[in-house]
Amino acid sequence: MVLKVTWDQYSYFVNGKRIMLFSGEVHPYRMPVQSLHLDIFQKIKAMGFNAVSFYIFWGILEPKRGEISFEGFRDLQPFIDAAKQAGIYLIARPGPYINAETTAGGFPGWGTYTPGVWRTSNTTYLDAYAGYIETVGAKLAANEITKGGPIILVQSENEYSGFQAPYSEDFVYESKLMQSFRDAGVTVPLTTNDAWPGGHYTTVDVYGYDSYPNGFDCSHPDTWSPTAVPEYFWGSHLQYNPQDLNAVYEFQGGAFDGWGGSGYETCGVLTGPEFERVFYKNQFAMSTTYLNLYMIFGGTNWGGIAHPGVYTSYDYGSAIAEDRTLREKFYELKLQASFMAVSPAFLTTRPQNIYNTQGSFTGNTALKTTQVLDVVGGKTGFYVVRQNDASTNALQTYKLSLPTSFGTLAIPTLGGALTLNGKDSKIHVVDYSAGSTTLLYSTGEIMTWATIDGRDVIVLYGSAGELHETAIKLTTPAPPTVKVVSGSGNVAQKVLTSGSSTALALQYTTTGQTVVQVGSNILLYIVDRANAYQFWVLHPPTTGDLAQFNTENPIIVKGGYLMRTVNVKGSTLALTGDLNNTSNFEIIAPAAQSKSITFNGAALTVAKTSYGTLTAKKTVSLPDASLPHLPSISWKTANSLPEIAPGYSDALWTVANHTTTVNPWGKPTPVVLWAGDYGFHTGNILWRAHFAATGTETAFKVHVMGGSAFAFSVWLDSTFIGSWEGDAVHGDYEGTFTVPALTKSSAHVITILQDHMGYEEDWTAASDSFKNPRGIISYSFIGSPSTTVSQWKIAGNLGGESYADRTRGALNEGGLFAERWHLPGFKDADWATGSPLSGIKTAGVSIFRQVQLVAYGSLGSNAIDRSTFNLDIPNGVDYPISIAVSNSTTNPHFRSQFYVNGYQFGKYVNHIGPQTVFPVPQGILNYKGKNTLAVTLWAAGTGGAKLNSLALQINNKVESSMPAVVNQPLNAWAARPGAF
Repeated sequence: MVLKVTWDQYSYFVNGKRIMLFSGEVHPYRMPVQSLHLDIFQKIKAMGFNAVSFYIFWGILEPKRGEISFEGFRDLQPFIDAAKQAGIYLIARPGPYINAETTAGGFPGWGTYTPGVWRTSNTTYLDAYAGYIETVGAKLAANEITKGGPIILVQSENEYSGFQAPYSEDFVYESKLMQSFRDAGVTVPLTTNDAWPGGHYTTVDVYGYDSYPNGFDCSHPDTWSPTAVPEYFWGSHLQYNPQDLNAVYEFQGGAFDGWGGSGYETCGVLTGPEFERVFYKNQFAMSTTYLNLYMIFGGTNWGGIAHPGVYTSYDYGSAIAEDRTLREKFYELKLQASFMAVSPAFLTTRPQNIYNTQGSFTGNTALKTTQVLDVVGGKTGFYVVRQNDASTNALQTYKLSLPTSFGTLAIPTLGGALTLNGKDSKIHVVDYSAGSTTLLYSTGEIMTWATIDGRDVIVLYGSAGELHETAIKLTTPAPPTVKVVSGSGNVAQKVLTSGSSTALALQYTTTGQTVVQVGSNILLYIVDRANAYQFWVLHPPTTGDLAQFNTENPIIVKGGYLMRTVNVKGSTLALTGDLNNTSNFEIIAPAAQSKSITFNGAALTVAKTSYGTLTAKKTVSLPDASLPHLPSISWKTANSLPEIAPGYSDALWTVANHTTTVNPWGKPTPVVLWAGDYGFHTGNILWRAHFAATGTETAFKVHVMGGSAFAFSVWLDSTFIGSWEGDAVHGDYEGTFTVPALTKSSAHVITILQDHMGYEEDWTAASDSFKNPRGIISYSFIGSPSTTVSQWKIAGNLGGESYADRTRGALNEGGLFAERWHLPGFKDADWATGSPLSGIKTAGVSIFRQVQLVAYGSLGSNAIDRSTFNLDIPNGVDYPISIAVSNSTTNPHFRSQFYVNGYQFGKYVNHIGPQTVFPVPQGILNYKGKNTLAVTLWAAGTGGAKLNSLALQINNKVESSMPAVVNQPLNAWAARPGAF
């Protein structure tokens, strides 16, 4: 049978089976350690999700036109293979434009000097992306589900929704791009994500849209607009593509934070569990059967990945944090995803009362209730209740008047009232099937259910202390025995009748955990939210290409920080997972498969409960791990700005002599002074202007563009004459800097060091905003209009587009002289002693390295190696480590970069912030051996600068069964051809 992906007006089908795609966004390039992808995918799988959406960054793969590389971290295959191994479907989003807060929105830097308007059917643009789409498209096609791979959808373009006048939506471009994917071999459905439900690019197979309804103001995380929750999406869906499912290819899973922002912990609050309960359940109220959350794991903008609007961290406030730890958001999402996974009736629903939800079914006008009915099966109803005013924290009480197969019922039928406390939402069900059990209704929300050994096990939850009611349709006239078999909760009962049919209503409060046996075939777990968070639904693999994608024969486990996998080996149940404290497990599994149980390979001592489940205790082991105390280890330092030294020769620099440019900004100076035109697209850029003085110069005025939070410093010969220190707002700045008296006809050099914060994105199609240059807009000599520059020179990363470090890629290094020295193994015996905590005493740039004495053959026993510290993190644990600094208020205008084994994993701007903790993943940090840490320090003021503190810290301790981590290539320094 050929595996394939199809769809109708309700949902996607994978291999002929309807599927709710609950997906999260992950970007492979933001996690360069290939062996850590499986850890992330397993966590997403454990959360109940079945898919991941991922961007592919064209500019990383083809930094030099015509040279596409999948070397090292750029290889997509390990990411794809890890998804398949975890049982996660993939939705590929190769662009060519991706946005994603990446430099140039994912376009390659050489696009800044390629003629023609991009994101149109302009021939030069079509030619530019042709090789990339052909190559990447072929790789995606080879990993489609039709060929045994996990890729089920491919997105064409990204948010092709806004257009720069006089341009508008370019249907020729859309058609040609889609054909390019087909020509490359892609056969799965093509999709697109409109930036809002606006009807753009509807010619794809399955159109969909984006939504970020809570915005990006992380500094006010508890403030929601009263009307933030959108209801109009369903009407837009019917307007633009009623023949397809309602697909949301990006929905807010967090928020980005910019330079000078409040930090990602506040973004996690803005989009935390309350947000998830209200906004995601509202999407379910609109029968959304594809929901992708952006981001589910954000990762890191290491090197020069970011555009100027964000800093090194791309944590995004996601459910899985940048250091791969789990936020409470993760566990809330698990409740919702687990419910959707066992609710096939939802896949053929339609909302019935959009725009008429206020007061509906409750009579309380402070509430909105959306009725969502299964229009194919004809019985199941989902009732989504939320506050009318999304901003309120008020407590509302209500009763439901719901149509059921027993007629309209006033619920709770046993008296009392339901509650909705502040920013919350609930899904109440009617005539809901859970195995052989039919719930006439349930106000307690369903986390999951499974039929195990002929018994229907149903997990019901609510917030702590809430009153709820669940009614079970009976198959016999006499009600079954109801027995509390565990816990201390009270359960009230009432028999409901409708003609000859009967049902048993149970009323309870969700406090702690109470297990209730109803007759012999139903087991109810009644739990509060904290207990519900502890339940995991695992599926043993089957056989064949997609063995890990099995959704049958579930096993339910309560306990543990994370449960990763389950395997059945005869009568042994083999569990793997992670623990952050000693855990008491309860395991609900078929008796024949669980006569013995192992956890991470070790046998558990198991006991049996009175109601047939298994319990076991696992004592956590979190061994100590010693980290080096960075301030007390020896450091060495070297000047990283030899370019201002007397007699310095720039003979090997690139001459900036272009007299024409295709850049939309034109050529405002006598020669083109845009770094991109000379092939330099990242990091720090240096400019040198040679001139002969007239003797009347009093100041040098220069206007520089570098992107938000950039800076530049200026020297006349060896004399510092000033800086623009940067702020969170300005992307360009014009400064005037006084120069000392100059002798007529004397030769001088102006040296400008500027930061390149990445290229702007190009969200508005045809705007070509990604081509906004980095470099010098204008310059002049105050007091001497006749002074001319005889020659401009430029230096950036060594080799420019023909970058020197093929391992770490084109965006990892800039033009600092220190970036010739940051790799492990460079011998620095002649460097001076000095620490970044002592810093530098004047404006300029220095590099600092930790040192230790080692033997180096003919160099003698006192040779110095930059292998600066050793780590020996125990096996069987996951201890994510970060570099941490603290803000300095003395001489605050400085910026630092942190290089870990040659990988730039931190850009710290002291006076702008907000980031002070920089996670570095295992695999970049060698957890079992030597590591090299290099720190650059650029002081923008005459007082110099120093780091206030510098430390390594362990962020979290977990006993873990995570897959083994293989270090990324940590290749050492070697002499580079053409270095100067």
